[in-house]
Amino acid sequence: MRIHVSHQTTYDYALPAKSLIQTLRLTPRNHDGQFVVHWRIDVDLDSRLKPGEDAFGNVTHLLSVGGPLTRLVVTVDGEVQTHDTAGIVRGTVERFPPPLFLRDTPLTTADDAVRALADDVAGASGPEALSRLHGLMAKVGDTLAIAADGPQEAAQALAEGRADSAGHAHLFVAAARHLGIPARTISGYLWQEVPGAGSGVHFWSEAHVEGLGWVAFDTANRTCPSTAHVRVAMGLDCAGAAPVRGSHHGGGDERQASAVRVMAQSQSQN
Repeated sequence: MRIHVSHQTTYDYALPAKSLIQTLRLTPRNHDGQFVVHWRIDVDLDSRLKPGEDAFGNVTHLLSVGGPLTRLVVTVDGEVQTHDTAGIVRGTVERFPPPLFLRDTPLTTADDAVRALADDVAGASGPEALSRLHGLMAKVGDTLAIAADGPQEAAQALAEGRADSAGHAHLFVAAARHLGIPARTISGYLWQEVPGAGSGVHFWSEAHVEGLGWVAFDTANRTCPSTAHVRVAMGLDCAGAAPVRGSHHGGGDERQASAVRVMAQSQSQN
């Protein structure tokens, strides 16, 4: 499938900001499941956009803008050819061994309730890691309602029974790590055939299965990602894989608005 992404983010400041610096993780890499046909990042102001990579091998751009500025628009436009790999992720940059992804973060810490959920799935799914992970995907998807304003912390998401896609990913990762399975979070884009059904920026998870490698799981959609997902960045949690992280000096309150369109080659705008 050929997927086109248009992603525009506008930043407005109550008072002129003196400067801004951001790390952008907005550029996908090629791997066995996707080929980047073209990709471009544009900024509407004079700025420095320095390409690089972070510790995990994600493509980054360091954006720095001098002030005074009252508005900034960052635009991403690109096209990716995706291929069905049945959720198996191969050909990615891997700088660390899988056991690193057993490390907890504040967003993926398992409390008693998360551990109990993971143990229940393990008891029902048998000893094989892949079976447990599929059971965990179904359990998290059934347990958490989709809520754009839901909590992102794994334990809080489970306690409230709702989460956005990041919260879904964090609960899956926390439970998998409790079962001794390395897991990580992924940021990217999702295309949905039904307009308004969730196309746009999306988060999901990957878990490492001995003998098979990394396998992707999208609990928010109860599926192993395939041709509808564009993989951009990965990290220990969604903060580490965030498309944009940064700060500004001065300017008072920052108001941010995003417009994302994800289209398939033969489909109209979603």
